[in-house]
Amino acid sequence: MKDIVDTAVGAGSFKTLAAALGAADLVDTLKGDGPFTVFAPTDDAFAKLPEGTVDDLLKPENKDKLAGILTYHVVAGKVMSGDVVKLTEAETVNGQKVKIDASEGVKVDDATVTTADVECKNGVIHIIDAVILPKMEEEKKEEMKDIVDTAVGAGSFKTLAAALGAADLVDTLKGDGPFTVFAPTDDAFAKLPEGTVDDLLKPENKDKLAGILTYHVVAGKVMSGDVVKLTEAETVNGQKVKIDASEGVKVDDATVTTADVECKNGVIHIIDAVILPK
Repeated sequence: MKDIVDTAVGAGSFKTLAAALGAADLVDTLKGDGPFTVFAPTDDAFAKLPEGTVDDLLKPENKDKLAGILTYHVVAGKVMSGDVVKLTEAETVNGQKVKIDASEGVKVDDATVTTADVECKNGVIHIIDAVILPKMEEEKKEEMKDIVDTAVGAGSFKTLAAALGAADLVDTLKGDGPFTVFAPTDDAFAKLPEGTVDDLLKPENKDKLAGILTYHVVAGKVMSGDVVKLTEAETVNGQKVKIDASEGVKVDDATVTTADVECKNGVIHIIDAVILPK
């Protein structure tokens, strides 16, 4: 058997796909061990794209965008049609998921599989009649929830949600932002001395509560890759939190247990303790 690339080239109806793989520096990848499952658009499929689209994508400056589209057509592992039809979605090498509908034939997003199970040395090709496109960043962003709704939806931030309401900060953290929130779980709040949370939720302590909550918020969207480079960060409270990335990531005395929960208007890093301003 030939590998995926040589099989496609040999078929003669994938010239555009072959050129695109070359422009995106993905030839060696798809000639590698794999195995890979490739939903391969024919030349006619590429020809359905708006005029000039392919020429534009093949330009060196659009290499990353092209690679993102091509890897959206690739699934890790060798998934034969008998398994494909059992799926409703599949995670691609791009990181996004394609929808699969096997109710009438097999559709992958809006493309139809015209020929399945073209076996190759390092995987399998399923030929499709259209180019499928990953969601662009703005579309993905529209599907995301804001920081407050993400926290509420997670179910483990009931105390934080109640505190944001009591401090009149809900509308702020549902705003455009972006914000970075070090979010204590319900268990984190439960570690505070007995009666502390009930006391903070009283109307007369609204300003104190707001001061504590804004100490958990940093302006801008700071992903974990940048957090680990910092030794401190200025919070919306005005004070700075200490950051120690020598063993995991600590924010003051709290440990980040889950990082990079992306939201429509920022990012949440979940922490295991409530941090308190000086």
